[in-house]
Formats: sequence, C-alpha cells, structure tokens
Amino acid sequence: MSPETTHPVDVAQGTGRRKRAVARVKLTLGQGVITINKRPLDQYFPRPQLQQIVRQPLEATQSTSRFDVDVRTEGGGMTGQAGAVRHGIARALLEMDESLKEVLRSSGFLTRDSREKESKKYGRKRARKRFQYSKR
Repeated sequence: MSPETTHPVDVAQGTGRRKRAVARVKLTLGQGVITINKRPLDQYFPRPQLQQIVRQPLEATQSTSRFDVDVRTEGGGMTGQAGAVRHGIARALLEMDESLKEVLRSSGFLTRDSREKESKKYGRKRARKRFQYSKR
C-alpha cells in the first residue's frame, strides 16, 4: 500500500444520485460551510427536512464542523436533489477517511436509492392507470 492512502486526503469528491437528480460533491477541510450551486444550504433548501437529509452523513460521522462542502447539483426535484447530495457527501466522506465506512454503510447512506418514476404507457393516462370500465 502506498503512503498516500494511509492518511486522510485534503480534497475528496463524490457523486450522488437519487431519482433523476445528480450531485457532484467536493469535500475540503474547513469550518462546516455547506454550499449548493453557489448558494448557502438554508437558502437552496428552505425546508428543514431537506436540510436535515443533507446533514445526516456529517452528523453520523461527527464531522459537521470539520469539512466544507461544495455541491453542484442538477436534474430532478428538491427531494431528489437533497437525497443525491446526501449520497454524494457520504461517498466523499468515505474517500476522505476509509474508517467511516462501517458507520455510513450501517446508516444506509452509501446505498443508491434505485427507485425511479415508471414511464408512461401509450394508450393510457399514466404508467398504470386504466380507463374506467363501464358494463352498460
């Protein structure tokens, strides 16, 4: 094993995905500032639930004030983007420090949520909705 992999890295990157959203996360040593698309966390995600989702991997590893997080996210909606950011932060934390793997894995932050919207079928209103049946 090379000496670079034994101690933590200064900058770590992680890609997170959820639904149609993709988040590219850059983690650097700092004071705990979270920036998403060049805006602060509370401005980009005004809902407290979404802010909590984004902070979950940092809180689980007790590293809320150790790292600055810079995120570029696109696609999907607010909830999908928040989930993608959480996934990306978890992957970046893992790259930063391999010893956090057990904590992140047991909390389920490293697993990509593969649920996607089912595509609409032709001749129907939605993916599974049928037209009302009339006997007479």
